[in-house]
Amino acid sequence: MELSAAPGVLATIPLAGRLVTGDALYCQRELCQQIIQAGGQYLVIVKTNQPRLHADIALLFAEPPPGEVFATAQHRDRHGDRREVRRLWASGALQPYLDWPGARLVCKIERETIWKGKRTRQARLAVTSLDDTTTTPADLLRRIRGHWRIENRLHYVRDTAFAEDASQVRTGSAPQVMAALRNAVIGLLRRAGCPNIAAALRANAWRPDAALSLLGIDPA
Repeated sequence: MELSAAPGVLATIPLAGRLVTGDALYCQRELCQQIIQAGGQYLVIVKTNQPRLHADIALLFAEPPPGEVFATAQHRDRHGDRREVRRLWASGALQPYLDWPGARLVCKIERETIWKGKRTRQARLAVTSLDDTTTTPADLLRRIRGHWRIENRLHYVRDTAFAEDASQVRTGSAPQVMAALRNAVIGLLRRAGCPNIAAALRANAWRPDAALSLLGIDPA
C-alpha cells in the first residue's frame, strides 16, 4: 500500500478495538493520530525517517535512567540448520515526554540468527499506543513477529519473485491491478502447496497446462 493511499484505506476500515501494525514507512504522526481517533491502536517500527522519535527511543535503551527496569520477552525458533532468537525490551518511561500521538510504550527488538556457523544480529525500535495494562512484552513480540511474517510471505515475495519495486507500470489504477494479480498468483501457489514461489513461477512458465490447472481449467 502506498503511503499516500494509507489514510483513505484506514478510513474504510472499522478500527475500533483493532491493532494496526506497520513498518517504518507508516510511522507517520498523521496516521497514528487517525488510528487513535478512530478508536484503534497502533504498533509501528521507528527508523531515522522520524529522527527525533528515533533518537529519543535509541537513547533510552542505550543509556537507561538509573533504576529503569525493562520488561522483556524472548522467542527461540529453528528452521533446519538455522536458529533464530528474538528478544524484546519494552518501557513506558518515555510516555510523559514523547511528542507523538498516543504513544505509551517503546520497544527494542533484536533478532539473532545463527546459520552455518555465522552469527548475525539485527535491531529495530518501535512505538505503540498499547500500554502495559493491556499487553505484555510477549504479546508485543508475537504481534511484531506476525507483522514480519506477512512482510516476508507477501511483500518480500512480490519484490523478489515479481520485481515489483522495479515495475514501470505506474499509470492510473494499473499498479493496483498488478498488485492484486500478484497477490492472487501467490495465493494460488501457496494453496497448491508450493514452498518456493520463485521456483514455482519458473516451473509454471515452462508448463502452461500446469498453470491453467491451478485455476481449475482443464487444458485438454
